[in-house]
Amino acid sequence: MGDMGSFERTLPAEAVARVREGFRTRATVPRRFRTGQLKALRRLITENEKELAQALAEDLGKHPLESRISEFALLENEIGHALLHLPAWMEETAVKVPLVLQPAQARVVPQPLGVVLILAPWNYPVQLLLAPLIGALAAGNCAVLKPSELAPATAQLLCRLVPEYLDPQVVAIVDGGPETAAALLQERFDHIFFTGGEHTGREVLQAAARHLTPVTLELGGKCPAVVVDGHWGNIARRLAHGKFLNAGQTCTAPDYVLAVGRAAEQLRTHLPESVRELFGRRPVRSKDYGRIVNERHFDRLAGYLGQGTVLSGGGTERSSRYIEPTVLVDVDPDAPVMREEIFGPILPVLEVPSLEEAVAFINDRPAPLAAYLFSERPKNQRIFEDTVRAGAVGHNICNAHPLVPGLPFGGTGASGMGAYHGRHSFDTFSHRRPVLSKSALVETLKVGYPPYSWSKAEVLKRLL
Repeated sequence: MGDMGSFERTLPAEAVARVREGFRTRATVPRRFRTGQLKALRRLITENEKELAQALAEDLGKHPLESRISEFALLENEIGHALLHLPAWMEETAVKVPLVLQPAQARVVPQPLGVVLILAPWNYPVQLLLAPLIGALAAGNCAVLKPSELAPATAQLLCRLVPEYLDPQVVAIVDGGPETAAALLQERFDHIFFTGGEHTGREVLQAAARHLTPVTLELGGKCPAVVVDGHWGNIARRLAHGKFLNAGQTCTAPDYVLAVGRAAEQLRTHLPESVRELFGRRPVRSKDYGRIVNERHFDRLAGYLGQGTVLSGGGTERSSRYIEPTVLVDVDPDAPVMREEIFGPILPVLEVPSLEEAVAFINDRPAPLAAYLFSERPKNQRIFEDTVRAGAVGHNICNAHPLVPGLPFGGTGASGMGAYHGRHSFDTFSHRRPVLSKSALVETLKVGYPPYSWSKAEVLKRLL
């Protein structure tokens, strides 16, 4: 199946050519082959979980249990869901034929797209590389994978494991930095799946346009959390967990909080308490709290700490890339921390007079990947769902909707285009091809051929 050394020397063009030839053999089309590759991918995760967790700890300071919850379990559930439903997903769908074309049969047949490129980010470097691959394999495609160089331990491990478990004529993995990604984007693909920031997403879209390649963009944005009413202790705990998971480096994490009315006073009390409950009085000593991915991002985040009043946290340690879970208050709505995606463990809390003002605040900015409302009142939930523009909505919980395989995961506007997870992954990597069959032995279409006449027109009016 190949070793690490030979794989590292594979150039992007060679990897694409190899799997392109693999797709031409049509080996990926039979359901048995697809399920075999999905099961092999599951074995890759289950048989190497300890080693994968160690790599994630080295790159991001993740606790093994956090890696199990946010990376491995999600992948295993997605694979199980795909294996269970793949026969139904692959079925042809009959479509009713209009009277004017009868007798005939019409159907929709899911077809693999071909060779897809999956470009993954560094914040969940296992999950966000392999989750799109599940859909690509289930739909019968070949794939080229590019893990993020900013999570080097995980990338190198995956570059060794992928060719050991998956058919190298079907799945290729290419290690490297931005120059490798740029070289891959020069190649022709049948679909590109990118997860990352908005700036790079624009570059991917521009590169794809040269070949008219369809693209799925999973971006981010400033996900808001609006707090109106409820159990204040539980709300604060869920906000703190949702924000400070993976040291805040989660695309669906609440980026800021809009506290309506008395909620602001309650959060000033309960948010610091929840942080202490989760990570202790000195989070720097907590084995459950991660680290910033590199010094560049550390410096960027440290610059936000002076853009408001530190209610709790604020401590930093550059040598270990540690930034304490921090809650900011008295923040200027136009400050950089409120205009740029934070993607780190800093949570600004702003006071607003009403839910309507909160909705207006959100909708005045680019559409986020997710928006959260904390309120037990159905009326408030309906208003929020009907008026907020966002990729997803969560009521009284953060970051949980990606765990439901039946829900599409994706953004809108600046937060992305396209969706995946469950059936939506299969559809993203499939072409739903229409097929119409009609016998030529009996001619029933002459009424529609020239020369036209009054009698033909009357018949066609009734038939059409």
